[in-house]
Amino acid sequence: MAAGVHALHSPFSTARISHAVRRPSQECSSQPQCPCIASVTSHIPSKAPAQQAGSTSKAPLLRSLQHSRGWSSTKLTHAVTRGERKAHRGAGTRSPCCAALKALVFDCDGVILESEDLHREAYNAAFKEFDVRCPNAPDGAVVWTPDFYDMLQNTVGGGKPKMRWYFSKNGWPTSTILPEAPKNEEEQAKLVDTLQDWKSAKFRDFIGSGSVKPRPGILEVMDAARATGLKVAVCSASTKESCVFTLSNLIGKDRFESLDCFLAGDDVNKKKPDPEIYVEAVKRLGIPAEKCLVIEDSAIGLAAALGGGMSCVITTTPSTASQKFEGAAAVYGDMDGVTIDELMALVDKKAAVAS
Repeated sequence: MAAGVHALHSPFSTARISHAVRRPSQECSSQPQCPCIASVTSHIPSKAPAQQAGSTSKAPLLRSLQHSRGWSSTKLTHAVTRGERKAHRGAGTRSPCCAALKALVFDCDGVILESEDLHREAYNAAFKEFDVRCPNAPDGAVVWTPDFYDMLQNTVGGGKPKMRWYFSKNGWPTSTILPEAPKNEEEQAKLVDTLQDWKSAKFRDFIGSGSVKPRPGILEVMDAARATGLKVAVCSASTKESCVFTLSNLIGKDRFESLDCFLAGDDVNKKKPDPEIYVEAVKRLGIPAEKCLVIEDSAIGLAAALGGGMSCVITTTPSTASQKFEGAAAVYGDMDGVTIDELMALVDKKAAVAS
């Protein structure tokens, strides 16, 4: 930390100075049991004095910055104040060395964005585009209603498995993709792949319109995890192409490219609730499963996370709110207002029970 403070004599930008000034409030100086306390307390003022009106704890730093940058007192004070505001937007006040939690892993659909109805509309558009008709579907034409899609997505993970499940129940359909209903695995794969590709393109149109926003609190939690020193990952059952496009638009290119691990449905052989995607994430993160916390939105995702040995919290959607989430560390309506300290405490509690 001392090096970080002394570095402020170099020609940093306003944003980097703001970031550096707020870092002390994220350290674990308030945690006497932390092994890193001795190395930082001599360099970091306590949180309370820094918040008191008229405190002089910033004075040496301000004088140093003013001398090196030639800034006015007003501009320097603005940079410091902006840094302090950011420090209170959910970032942890403890260093990861004090906690069991080392990585935060996000699902995509239903967690980062409210996506259920967008996917349903995209599937229906694909079915209409290729005149998909099943022998046992009402009126022949395939149309997935909101109630049916709620049931389907909470039964089967992944887009292609959803269609295969539906077609196996209602008969493989006729369409303009093939001259007749598929008769073998090769033809079934061609039908499903074509529908999924077209559906994914339609879904990207929805996302690219700019009208779709991330769920409340998600970006704040993601940023706070990064600021606190946790690793951040996304594991989604969606296809990689669709997921990359969605994440780049919703969380931004910088956040996406800074992820420590990103896995999509294409990267594994088995879909959720099988834990394969989370088992693979643990390998790539290089962190034990018990030190990871997954944020999911459904019982299927919960089962996958728990099966992979991870703790899991749920942020419900309208279609999953009535599900039972046995084994979840916590259940939230959304992530708005949820702090990293709170999530760390959940993993700490599980670790204490296990020990």
